[in-house]
Amino acid sequence: MALRLKSLADPARVKLLSLLLTSPDGAECTCDLATAVGLTESTVSHHLGQLRRAGLTESERRGMNVYHRVRRDSLAALCFVLDPNCCG
Repeated sequence: MALRLKSLADPARVKLLSLLLTSPDGAECTCDLATAVGLTESTVSHHLGQLRRAGLTESERRGMNVYHRVRRDSLAALCFVLDPNCCG
């Protein structure tokens, strides 16, 4: 759980997670996320790797692009630890 909280200590990662949560398609490619947050693809890829290692996101390669989505079960578990009354 500490790793998940630590991964959210960076404002860029919080912004990336927020963008993924509100994505109409449920997933976004690294290139689109980089444009949205104004960072290089390399930097965004690093941040997404941190979120993936924390178990908050998952990635899938589609051709030349990598798409990322939130693992809502992991996010719900984190919310439940912080507030046991939040999820039902």
